[in-house]
Amino acid sequence: MRYLFLNLKRFDILPALGGVNRLAPPDKWGTSIVSSLQNGLCHILAADPAFSENLMIAALLPEAHIISAMQALLPHVASAFHLEIGCQSVHDEDVGPGSNFGAFTTFRPASAMRQLGCTWTIIGHSEERAYLNQLFRRAGANSKAAAALVSEVLHKKVEAATKVGMRVLFCIGETADELAHRSAILARQIEEGLMGVDPSAIVLAYEPVWAIGPGKTPPEPTEIACIAAEIKKITPYPLVYGGGLKKTNARAIGTIDELDGGLVALTRFEGEIGFYPDEFCGIVKEYRQGVLSIPCVQNAKNSAFL
Repeated sequence: MRYLFLNLKRFDILPALGGVNRLAPPDKWGTSIVSSLQNGLCHILAADPAFSENLMIAALLPEAHIISAMQALLPHVASAFHLEIGCQSVHDEDVGPGSNFGAFTTFRPASAMRQLGCTWTIIGHSEERAYLNQLFRRAGANSKAAAALVSEVLHKKVEAATKVGMRVLFCIGETADELAHRSAILARQIEEGLMGVDPSAIVLAYEPVWAIGPGKTPPEPTEIACIAAEIKKITPYPLVYGGGLKKTNARAIGTIDELDGGLVALTRFEGEIGFYPDEFCGIVKEYRQGVLSIPCVQNAKNSAFL
C-alpha cells in the first residue's frame, strides 16, 4: 500500500489575517478541500485502477473543519480511492466509563475525533515535538530529560488514538544538532513513542527537521533513500517522507523503493503560497510516474506496489 498524507495545518486562515486560505470562506473551507480533492482524484485514479486500489490518501484537517469535510466526503469515492479524513494530534488522556466523562477543556480527546469520523491522526510532528520540548525545558528539564518526557507524552497520545480505532501517522526526525547521532535518535523516538502499540495502526513519517524552513537545503533523493534504508533496518513500519512532498520532488520520491509515500503541506511556495487541491493532484500524478518507473513495478502485474 502507498500512502499520501495532507497536513493542512492552519491553512484555513484568510490572507487578511495573515493566512494562506484563498480557496473558500472559513465556514466552507473543509467542504471545498474535500470536494475539490474528490473531483481531481477521480480523473487521475480512474485511469489507473491498479494504482488507485493500492493508494490511501488522508487529509489531516484542523478540528473546526472536520464535520464539513466528512459531510462532503462521498462514500463511493472514499471507498474506491481510499480517501480518509484525520485530525492533527489528540490529547494524551481520554474519556472512559467510570472515569473521566469529558472534563478536557481546550483539549482534543481521541474519542471526540473518532466520533466525528476521523480515522487518522498525526502525532509527533516536528512542530508538536518542538512545542512540548520547549515546555519541558522551561520547567527546568535538561535536553535529555526533555526528550524523554516528549516521547512519554507522545506515546500516551498514540495509545489514546489507537484505543478508539484510529491509525497514526507518527513523525520522527532529527534536528541539526542531532545529525551526528541520527540513527540513535530515530531508534529512540520509535522505541519510546511506539512501545507496545499495534504495528498495523502505525505509519512512520521521516522529517529531516534540519532541512525544513526558509533558507534550508532539502536532502537530495539519494540521501533520502539512504536514510529510509537506515530506518527500515530499525523497524518494518510503512514509511513516508515527511519533509515535504512537492511537484519538484514527487517523481523522485516515488522511485525510492524503501519509501511507501509522502506528506504534503503547501503546494505553492512562491507568489500566492498555500495549499491548492488542483496542484495536489499534480503532485499525485508526478508521484505515480515515479512509482511506475521502479523496475519491480514495471515488470509486475497489477499488484505491483503492494
